[in-house]
Amino acid sequence: MKEKELLCEVKRMGKKVLPFYLFTFLLLSACQQNDGKCYIEGTVKGEQYEGKRIFVVPVNGPKTAEYVDSMEITNGKFHFVKDYTKDTMQMYQILMDYHYRMGLQPLLIVGEPGHIHVTIDSISSAGGTPQNDSLQAWKEVTEKFNRDYATYNRTLSMLRERGLLEKADTIEQQGYECRMAYKRYSRQLAENMKEGVLHDFIMELFPLTYKRKMPDGSIKTFNADTNEEIPE
Repeated sequence: MKEKELLCEVKRMGKKVLPFYLFTFLLLSACQQNDGKCYIEGTVKGEQYEGKRIFVVPVNGPKTAEYVDSMEITNGKFHFVKDYTKDTMQMYQILMDYHYRMGLQPLLIVGEPGHIHVTIDSISSAGGTPQNDSLQAWKEVTEKFNRDYATYNRTLSMLRERGLLEKADTIEQQGYECRMAYKRYSRQLAENMKEGVLHDFIMELFPLTYKRKMPDGSIKTFNADTNEEIPE
């Protein structure tokens, strides 16, 4: 019985049986959500992709048949079921067969327990689990930042070619502030999650510090934004 039908049945049978049905409903929902499996349920826009293969590839680690899953697209849909634990979750990329990949955006997902709903198209998307919802939000902000930053760079080049250096300096500063705002957003998103695959992925892209080996063999730590040395 579907969840909606079950709730209607509970109302019809009255308050006396409510505790039993409510308990059963919650128990079934908990089992569906916490069975330790990752359900990737996707669609691909375009009849030309019918019967073609789509792949789930780990971002890190081996790209061998043991670690890469694939299946044929049927009626515009595909699905994968994978077992994950907290220790085996990682980032994956969903890719069409490379012969048919043109015009489709590859998609990053976090392999975590739950139902992940995926759409593969010119602009792909995913959601349905906590980390993948956050990843989708970050993806949208990242794409907007890339568009905005590309505009700053094109404008900056044009102004410099025309010798308008004062205006170029203003645009360069605006581009820098745009980049720093994007970094702050990304780091704050990771901080809000506190831990997990997506947290680690974002912080690897936007570390707060980095280390450099000096000519004398010593290792020093630097601020990743200002490149200033951080005293030990």
